[in-house]
Amino acid sequence: MKPDPVSNWSIKGRDVAHHATRMGNLMAGFSGPESPHLQDLSVEVKATQNGRCEDKKRELHSLLAPSEFREQGCRMVNYIADYLESAHKLRVFPTVNPGYLARLIPKEAPEEPEPWSKIMEDVDRVIMPGITHWQHPRFHAYFPSGTSCPSMCADILTNGFGCIGFTWASSPVYTELEIVMMDWLARLLHLPEYFLSGGDGGGVIQGSCSEATLISLYGARNRAISRYQDEHPGATVYEAASKLVGYYSDQAHCSVERAGLISMLRLRRIRTTVSRQLDANDLEASIKEDVSNGYVPFFCVAALGTTGCCAFDSLKEIGPVCEKYDIWLHVDAAYAGSVFICPEFLPMLEGVEYAMSFVFNPHKWLLTNFDCSCVWYKKTEWIVKSFCVNPTYLRYKDEGRMPDLRHIALAHKFERLMLSDQRFEIVHKVTMGLVCFRIKGKNELTKKLYHDIEADGRIHLTPSEFHHPEEVYFIRFAVCHPEAEEAHINYAFQVIQEITDQLIPRP
Repeated sequence: MKPDPVSNWSIKGRDVAHHATRMGNLMAGFSGPESPHLQDLSVEVKATQNGRCEDKKRELHSLLAPSEFREQGCRMVNYIADYLESAHKLRVFPTVNPGYLARLIPKEAPEEPEPWSKIMEDVDRVIMPGITHWQHPRFHAYFPSGTSCPSMCADILTNGFGCIGFTWASSPVYTELEIVMMDWLARLLHLPEYFLSGGDGGGVIQGSCSEATLISLYGARNRAISRYQDEHPGATVYEAASKLVGYYSDQAHCSVERAGLISMLRLRRIRTTVSRQLDANDLEASIKEDVSNGYVPFFCVAALGTTGCCAFDSLKEIGPVCEKYDIWLHVDAAYAGSVFICPEFLPMLEGVEYAMSFVFNPHKWLLTNFDCSCVWYKKTEWIVKSFCVNPTYLRYKDEGRMPDLRHIALAHKFERLMLSDQRFEIVHKVTMGLVCFRIKGKNELTKKLYHDIEADGRIHLTPSEFHHPEEVYFIRFAVCHPEAEEAHINYAFQVIQEITDQLIPRP
């Protein structure tokens, strides 16, 4: 048989040298005469650091080779295509018992790579027997799990780019595309104009409706606390929070109750009518009772398509009640939200103009792979205020970014270069792939250096700061590229030196 041309591909035992280095750092302070086995380990680690990792480095480069990705990527696409074409022949629900998988795989992770062909054999032998086939034509449980060839191709694209879009500057197109697509989708669903970007509102993609509900709850909480403190000068946050009460029906998703537990806020479950709808009269009666007892109603969840039976609460009846008592109305349309694309279902959306937030899952009916939950807010300011921390390392000239931590040896190389220039100092011990440095002296010099480096544009760094025992502003240098070399480190140091020369002459 012809050997597998990509035998270095592996999903196991990533980098033994890396693990050895980590263990060496951990053990460095403990090895001594009383622990000779740890001394031996320290020697082994040093040997590994001094050259044994070269084979592993070559394997890693092979793992990342585009030519091998092309070949194995094509195989994977064919595998999935075959699976989708033949899924109807399989048993929908697996026959395995709990714990089946542990007996089929080694107890310890192997340290050497396996051929990709062997890995795919494991997929058939170990993985497939335990899969519930959600794409089977006879799968009728839960709700749909969306997937499609375009969605899978899009995942390949985003995974290939390998970006993390937590701020605009971390990858501008990620933020801007999300904003535009959320506006497209809001219009497609016939949502109110105030949910669109450009004003006070806007949409964002979350991982799940559970997550979106919790975030909305926090936004509503902080809004209510702020208003309570305005009305009761001197009231603490804790006093205000202890007064809050929210509402949901007994048909609402369990994530609503869970959000209350996580936030430690009082949420009141209201029994539904025979139609399984949250009755507006019952809601108002509960509100009045709570107000008379000194509580402050602040949050209400209405469901459009409940998980249990797909019941629809009447927004046009619940909405006015929430508006009357200044309650944040959160609409959970996780499953059924997609139907509002169709004009014939719009009557069930009547009253949505009372909503402060609205969430649904494209990963159910819109053929989008999990996870993708879209949530819109009437006023995003309360969400931003609830979660705004804005540490220095996330800031940029327009706001935001944070680098990664990798490549220990190259980080130490950069550390040595910085220490060779008497103008710089290292402000924190270098243990991984991050070096924190500054210009000696006043913080303003380092701030000026950082801004000049960013304006220069040849390299990209981020700042941070310590607040105690004194204010220390510094610059973070992280080794990020998977194939970074000493030449890249030398170049970055050269750029930093050149720009520093314009601030402080070399000694």
